[in-house]
Amino acid sequence: MGDDAVFEQVGWRARFGWAGNDVALLAPLSDLVVVVDVLRFTTAVTVAVERGARVYPFRYRDDRAGELAARVGAVLADGSDPRGPSLSPVAMQRLGPGDRIVLPSPNGATVTLAAAEDGANVMAASLRNASAAGARAVATAGVVSVIASGERWPDGSLRPCLEDLLGAGAVLAAFPAGERSPEANAAVAAFEAARGDLGTVLVACGSGRELVDRSLRDDVVMAAALDASSALPVWRDGAYAAAD
Repeated sequence: MGDDAVFEQVGWRARFGWAGNDVALLAPLSDLVVVVDVLRFTTAVTVAVERGARVYPFRYRDDRAGELAARVGAVLADGSDPRGPSLSPVAMQRLGPGDRIVLPSPNGATVTLAAAEDGANVMAASLRNASAAGARAVATAGVVSVIASGERWPDGSLRPCLEDLLGAGAVLAAFPAGERSPEANAAVAAFEAARGDLGTVLVACGSGRELVDRSLRDDVVMAAALDASSALPVWRDGAYAAAD
């Protein structure tokens, strides 16, 4: 066994990790990887898929995103059009069936693509669809790893963030405690402690305050709406689309 084997959470069906090294470690061992980026990528994806759209995640906000959009016949959701789609879940409410969106995100999109490159089945989850995603995860045969995307400090290092810990815990709560690793149980405990007042918690946490300061409070409030959606965004042919 390699030195990293002790971090694989072997012996438990439901596992929890953060973006970066945990994805590389857990995705190859998993039958399903659930990506959580509550503020705001997976919340935006949930809203878009609920409305019948397909979302193509992209790691970078540069010309390559536009090239992908042109190649797949999609609109680039880069926020350049105030009336168009963007990373804002509120803006995603304007989408309709058949719309195609390229959505750049340095966090949730990066985790999605890393997990998909490892050959894992991938699903996006947020607080808005946590129970639906949890039920789908429990119904999956084999190992399920829930990955909190986190944020990034200016130097590029991971900033673990409360909202993604809570979102991951909300999904993992669907599993019996005996099937969850200690790491997964800790995420569930954090969620259970906050679930009675998620709106206040998300607005008050660091990531929420950052968005509120940018006049995006409505995005935070929308992200905090536990189980407002039953949409199940699953990875298929390079994009998130509604599960069959």
